[in-house]
Formats: sequence, structure tokens, C-alpha cells
Amino acid sequence: MILDRFLVTGKAALVTGAGRGIGAAIAVALAQAGADVLISARTQEQLDAVAGQVSAAGRRAVTVQADLSDLTAASALPDTAAAQFGRLDIVVNNVGGAMPRPFASTAPRHLMRALEFNVGVAHQVTLAALPHLLAAAAGPAGGGEPVPPSSAVINISSVVGRTAGRGYLAYGTAKAALTHYTRLAAADLAPKVRVNAIAVGSVATSALDIVLTDDHLRGQMERATPLRRIGSVEDIAAAALFLASPAGAFLTGKVLEADGGLEQPNLDLGLPDLW
Repeated sequence: MILDRFLVTGKAALVTGAGRGIGAAIAVALAQAGADVLISARTQEQLDAVAGQVSAAGRRAVTVQADLSDLTAASALPDTAAAQFGRLDIVVNNVGGAMPRPFASTAPRHLMRALEFNVGVAHQVTLAALPHLLAAAAGPAGGGEPVPPSSAVINISSVVGRTAGRGYLAYGTAKAALTHYTRLAAADLAPKVRVNAIAVGSVATSALDIVLTDDHLRGQMERATPLRRIGSVEDIAAAALFLASPAGAFLTGKVLEADGGLEQPNLDLGLPDLW
């Protein structure tokens, strides 16, 4: 059945930034589709809550409390996942972010920090995971899958990586870099490892609290989105499951724009005019 291609039964996944929001939803979705999951975030209490949902889906969860701005901690995650599960098939690079700043207040160090956190961490995790991903892809497809085996890397990017928005110079530049990194890595790692990205639009997470709690800002964002709503974390989790599963087996180097049709955020954050 075609629905079987959306399952990841018996696979093992690693999801960074999985204590809440999009990362947590992706981890739970992968578990519900049959994968064991290693989840990492800074807050153990949040990880424990997500691990409970993974366990409720009948799969095994391993939690690693870590600050992944430390690249040494980031590089250790894939070995831990492989040691715990005996394999590693799926990597979701969800760690990222940068605070909005006016142009004149954005120093070169802010750009460098955003690039390292959004691209450098994803690269470090993927690089460390590569031997395990190749080993998993070399095995039999298993489960009667009608497609050749391959491992999957999914990078969580943003609509701001392709559209203009005031105050997002560092963040948007870093996410644009992550998007093209995805294409380049996909070319390097094909055919055994598929690398894709999701360009996330306006999604109801804590990062959007300033919008969600302000009727004017929320309405402004909803009107700018052709589907006329803020996305849910489950919207992004479903996209990630598609890319991770055999259903997405013929996709690599692609950016799935899960943004409700958003082309221009056009959100006024109240930043001052430069001139």
C-alpha cells in the first residue's frame, strides 16, 4: 500500500532542538511512524516530556541534554544514537535561530554567530553522522520497501532565507546559507544519503509569541499568508516525515516550502528607520 511508504518502521532518528515546538513535533511524528528517536535540547525537563510522548507511541527515546553551540557536544550525538539503537538512518537538524536586530546594530560577529549556529552545527552533526548514515543505507531495504535504501538528512530552514524582512539580516542570511548548503551536501552525498530542507513559514511556536499574543501582528501575518492562518508544528512534522520516509525517496537537494504560500512576511517589528 502507498501508505506503507510513509512509515519508518525499525529506523533510528536523531532530532536536535527537540525539547519543544517543531523539533518535538518531528520527534513524536517519527516515533508514531515507527522510529526510535534520540532527542537533544538544552532543558532536560522538556526532553523528558517529549520522551514520554515517544514512549507512548511504542518507540524508544534517548535524551541528551546539551548546548549545541558547543560543536564538540554536537559531534557526539550521532555516535550516541548509533550506540543506543545500533544504527542511525535519519538526522533532523532543527537547531538554529538569531535575534532580530536593526541593520546598523548588526555587527559582523552577529552574522558569524548566526552562520555558525544555523549552518555550522548542522554541518557538524551531519558530518559526524555520515559513517552511520552510509552504513544504514548499505543494508537491505527491509520491510518490503519498493525503493532502494537510503538515509535522510533534513535541515530546518526558514521562509526568511528567501524573502526580505526588516531586522532579519543575520537570521535570513544564515537560513539562506543553510538552504544552499542543503543543495551542495545533497550533491556530495547522493545516492546513499538524501539531504533536503524545509523552509518553515509562520508557525505557532514560542519563537512567535510576540505575534501570537498581539491581535494586530497576528492578523497582519495571517493576511500575508495565502492560506490565511498560522501554521502548526504538526504541519512541519508531516513534511519532515515525508522527507524522511520512503515516500520521499526520489527527493534530494530540495527545499520544501511549508509556509502557507507566504511570499513576503511584511511584518512590522517596530524597528526604527535607518535614515
